[in-house]
Amino acid sequence: MLRPGQWPKNLLVVPLALLDGGWSGSGAARVALALGAFVLASSLVYVLNDIADVERDKRHPVKRHRPLASGRMGVPAAWATAAVLGALLGPALLALGPGGALVVGLYLAVNGAYSWKLKHLPLVDVFVVATGFVLRLLGGYEATGRPAEMWLVLTVLAFCLVLILGKRRHELSVSGTGHRPALVGYSAHFLDLVLVLCSALAVVGYLLYLRTESGFGPYALLTVVCALLALFRYLQVVVVDGGGGEPVKTLLRDRVMLVNSTVWGLLLLPHLAA
Repeated sequence: MLRPGQWPKNLLVVPLALLDGGWSGSGAARVALALGAFVLASSLVYVLNDIADVERDKRHPVKRHRPLASGRMGVPAAWATAAVLGALLGPALLALGPGGALVVGLYLAVNGAYSWKLKHLPLVDVFVVATGFVLRLLGGYEATGRPAEMWLVLTVLAFCLVLILGKRRHELSVSGTGHRPALVGYSAHFLDLVLVLCSALAVVGYLLYLRTESGFGPYALLTVVCALLALFRYLQVVVVDGGGGEPVKTLLRDRVMLVNSTVWGLLLLPHLAA
């Protein structure tokens, strides 16, 4: 129910703040605190979402195995879990201060609106989920006291849209429109078109970030090749292989993605050490 397999999404708080040079001792502690707050907040969101979707999840070929949908846990126990998470989150928000608490609060509000209504609205649903990732990024910058670069924000938004749209395409092919009402507003052809559009936007945004905001040297432009390969591989998984249902697993377990990410990191390492 807490989805520990999804917690790596919250690591978006850490590396981008690091890339911006905010890795001092105090900055590291605040980034770690922000990471913990987002883990608690995202877990709370997952629990509340499971409570809201329990009947719909029972009809899904995969989600019916979740604790609530399968009957292994009752709704009262789920509410108790949510209360514990909320109690743990409160002190973390106080420690983060007003700015960090505001970002995490916005994350909770956006996801609450998503669980209540917005996830049923085509296109709105994917932008709301992507906004959650952008808020994680902003939380990392808030923790370091540095302003976020807008081209990087755009890049993260576009890349996350690619991941989410790929997931919607997989859901459409596997379970049709019955489980997720928003899927009635999508088709495979339409999703292929917007996947290409968002992929192009992600690459352009990343290129402009490297050239105008990152402070990296010209050799960092070589990492654009890695960005292209990552997008090409993910699109291949979604369109050719029929995957993409679990983007986090694809990013963390796919061999091509892992090798590409390693090369990407090695190319950026000299600029981080500079």
